[in-house]
Amino acid sequence: MDQEKILDYLVSHSIFKELTTEHLKILTQYAQEKVIAEGESLFKQDDNAEHFFVVREGSITIEVPSIYGPPLEVQTIGPDEVLGWSWLIAPYTWAFEATASSESQVLVFDGKEILSRCEKQPEFGYALMKQFAGLMSQRLAQARIKMMESWAPAGWA
Repeated sequence: MDQEKILDYLVSHSIFKELTTEHLKILTQYAQEKVIAEGESLFKQDDNAEHFFVVREGSITIEVPSIYGPPLEVQTIGPDEVLGWSWLIAPYTWAFEATASSESQVLVFDGKEILSRCEKQPEFGYALMKQFAGLMSQRLAQARIKMMESWAPAGWA
């Protein structure tokens, strides 16, 4: 997928609805399409975070690893959803884990380059930060709910 098609995709969806077309053009410079096989890991908790993703097709499961047993599934996201915010905030390591729950097509964005661009163009950086702040809030709230449901005995608040 070339940059023009990536831009058309971003403009036609509400993924980054608060960004101007000029801001979306900046993002497309740092995007490439990738196919992720079912069961393939996109990232692991505590690894360096240098990218974020937009799911075009398929589904990605976001998890919290456990000390014993299987990881806790926080959320499964699908087409037109954004994945990953750890590239934006020091120490730039993943807070969760993500695995393709089906074969998926994603756009991979170079977070390091975009972060550098945010520093040079504060208006762009602020607009992007507002978008990702909402994403962070949503993911953390979902993780809290899942943890309470999974780890609290019935009847406990």
